[in-house]
Amino acid sequence: MALTGLDSKAAPLALADPERAIAVTYAPAAARSTLAALFALDERLAGVLRTTSQPLIGQMRLTWWHEALAALSAGAAPPPEPVLVALAELDPDRTASLTRIVEGWEALLDEPLTLDAIRVHAVERGETLFAVAAPLCGIVADDGIRAAGRGWALADVARHLSDRTLAEQASAAAGEAMRAAPRRWPRRARPLGMLARLARQDAAGAPAAPPASRRRVASMLWHALTGRA
Repeated sequence: MALTGLDSKAAPLALADPERAIAVTYAPAAARSTLAALFALDERLAGVLRTTSQPLIGQMRLTWWHEALAALSAGAAPPPEPVLVALAELDPDRTASLTRIVEGWEALLDEPLTLDAIRVHAVERGETLFAVAAPLCGIVADDGIRAAGRGWALADVARHLSDRTLAEQASAAAGEAMRAAPRRWPRRARPLGMLARLARQDAAGAPAAPPASRRRVASMLWHALTGRA
């Protein structure tokens, strides 16, 4: 099935997260560049929070991304920012929904950070990213896919929180979300399934391991072969 508006010849953007980079290589060839751009957008937004100590400055930087994505969905030419140039391949409706990912990261600027804010983040960031990525991988973004995205975002935040109580609460919420996620993924959608599998393991209390450790990569490859969550 052709994926309209995607350029299979474009080289995917480099990703800082090695697990996402591995997952992208298992996507349909025509979807890899745009899928990588989605994850690269998420990494850029995460970088805003990671490198900003003042919430107001972080809000200003996130607002730039929000406005840039809104302009892109309205048909404006992208600025010379590689992520936005790559995302211009998406149709306008999908591009418009990406502003929700920005809003998800904005939720984490709340002080003090609460579980409610993390849940908002998971919906706006995780559900949206998986819902946009799913059609690129040839599947429908149903409730199960959205739940997987929500669980993935919750587990990701839990791994990075220094507040252990809040981290445990976020991890428990991730486990709850993953119970509604697919237990088996079709071959085309296994890039998302790989990440969902890792999130499920993290939420279940798997021993902490650095990204792309041998154990985590083996788990991803097992999913790529079997499709099992």
